[in-house]
Amino acid sequence: MTIDLTRRTLLQLAGATSLAMAAAAAARAEGTSQGGGPTYASRTPMRVGMVTLRVKNLDTVSDYYRDVIGLTVLERSATAAKLGTAGITLLALEARPDAAIEPRNAAGLYHTAFLMPTRKDLARWLVHAASHRVPLSGFADHLVSESVYLDDPEGNGIEVYADRDPSQWQWSEGSVKMAADELNIPDLLSLTNTRVADYAKSPDGLRVGHMHLRVGDLAQAESFYHGAVGLDPTRKRNGAAFLSSGRYHHHLGMNVWQSQGAGQRDDATTGLAWFSLVTEKPELLAAQEERLYKAAVQIAQLPGGVEAIDPWGTRVRLLKV
Repeated sequence: MTIDLTRRTLLQLAGATSLAMAAAAAARAEGTSQGGGPTYASRTPMRVGMVTLRVKNLDTVSDYYRDVIGLTVLERSATAAKLGTAGITLLALEARPDAAIEPRNAAGLYHTAFLMPTRKDLARWLVHAASHRVPLSGFADHLVSESVYLDDPEGNGIEVYADRDPSQWQWSEGSVKMAADELNIPDLLSLTNTRVADYAKSPDGLRVGHMHLRVGDLAQAESFYHGAVGLDPTRKRNGAAFLSSGRYHHHLGMNVWQSQGAGQRDDATTGLAWFSLVTEKPELLAAQEERLYKAAVQIAQLPGGVEAIDPWGTRVRLLKV
């Protein structure tokens, strides 16, 4: 297959006329307009496990994550699907055909970020996306990582990215430096053959590297995800905060750009049902549960852990693996 993968083609897919416009779109998506691979993200004491979405059209959304992201359908029924890689579930879909689409000013999902094992994998995926004329919403160099943004058919945000080596991340007084610079597309694509799409499925090392949420109040969100859940702050800017475990740049992003003052989420709409944070350390899970009790957070016991509900109704499962 011969692919027209010129800079112009990529800009057209991103709906932009310049790399600066595409970087600005990515900045809006990630919120880092001002100033490693998944093995690092997965070695941290706590990491993102999987994501569950409520969707109107199960077939359309499931096919999208299979065909565009390259996930394998691991289980499928008339009402649900599980997708992942190497036998590991990364995404579950629950069919809600009568649900309304969750509005973008509600609390909930901003984007799910799929972390490629290597920069070359990201390049291969970008060739794949271009060959299938997948609409993109932006791309940018975040200093700690390189990212491409897009939306699934029901408007759920997606980031596909690759980390730079952690030795290149710049830390100062507990804050990591991030930006939304122009992505050097020619340099990225130099790692692969741009005339042949060889990305048949996602690599075995693909994981959900981080989650980014819309919340109604940043201080309240930090109190929950830092104070009760136990993630550590890594960066803060106007209207957004980033937290992680083990000095990853972020396992969780939160913003109020569209959702300031949002109230309780409506479970009858589409969008994020729940996501999990997993650990291999039982003492860490026990400490999390104790913090949640002290914070009077509503929780439910689950096999292998607990489920907590954030102030806007987003559910997070804290699980031992």
